[in-house]
Amino acid sequence: MATHGLLPSSLAAPTAIRAIRAIARPSYASHRPLPSHRRHLRPLAIGRRSSAMDALRVTGAAEPLLRPAAGGHPRLRSADLSGTTWFNLSSVQLGLVASGSLYGALGGSILAYRIADFLGRRIELVTAAALYILGALVTGFAPNFVVLIIGRILYGIGIGLAMHGAPLYIAETSPPQIRGTLISLKELFIVLGILFGYLIGSLEIDKVGGWRYMFGFGTPLAAIMAIGMWSLPPSPRWLLLRAVQGKGSMEDNKKKAIQALRTLRGRSASEKVLADDVEDTIVSIKAAYAGQEGEGNIWEVFEGASLKAFTIGGGLVLFQQVFCSL
Repeated sequence: MATHGLLPSSLAAPTAIRAIRAIARPSYASHRPLPSHRRHLRPLAIGRRSSAMDALRVTGAAEPLLRPAAGGHPRLRSADLSGTTWFNLSSVQLGLVASGSLYGALGGSILAYRIADFLGRRIELVTAAALYILGALVTGFAPNFVVLIIGRILYGIGIGLAMHGAPLYIAETSPPQIRGTLISLKELFIVLGILFGYLIGSLEIDKVGGWRYMFGFGTPLAAIMAIGMWSLPPSPRWLLLRAVQGKGSMEDNKKKAIQALRTLRGRSASEKVLADDVEDTIVSIKAAYAGQEGEGNIWEVFEGASLKAFTIGGGLVLFQQVFCSL
């Protein structure tokens, strides 16, 4: 991920190293006269050295923000600032600290496919918040490297569940006229949260054991998320989906869906409007299930119209991440 206005964190260290090498490399042009036909090349060497100095200046200015992003927290390898006796991590181990949450997110996304319809969107997000809390605490209090990685993976599983459940809950509970706006706001707050995380990391980076505070700081925020989601009603569409699937009473779930809509949209909403919304949702769910036998499987994603949607959606996300990393 690029740091706005600065070098991408994944490129900062290599850029600095190349800059240092460019400056430290002996310039043979300064010790040996160039042939006359090559003397016009001397300004290029000067330009290269100038570019290297510029890279060093940018990297130096960006250092307070870039260091927390490089491998989770590079001070974890510092004998003075790690606050541990197992600070001598290799580059591979430090890379696992940084990418452990990504492996967990991959596992969480796969897990969500199996349990999302069983748990419901609300409980899925509460579970994600609980995994955030658990992962942050395990990481913050990790007594060794293995426990640290376990904490990062737990946190990542929460990410996978939340990235699946949040847009579904928003889409299934919000009125059509503001649905797109609310989903876009979710993306905005994700980016703001990432920026906030970088700022917290920059404040804690030079403290002994500061990486523990950085990872553990997510605990109170996740607790707020858990409390907030617990206070909200279940998704009305999910309730009706369970009834259509034969996993609940249609009449009981219709009443629960109307009550959930009343909670979400306020007491001013008329009973008739809410009942009409519920009936329309039932019709759309039944239409989606028309002609389907059973619950389907993951391989249907690679067939027919689903394959086209998967290619477009997956391609957009893939190239977005590739270009961001560049």
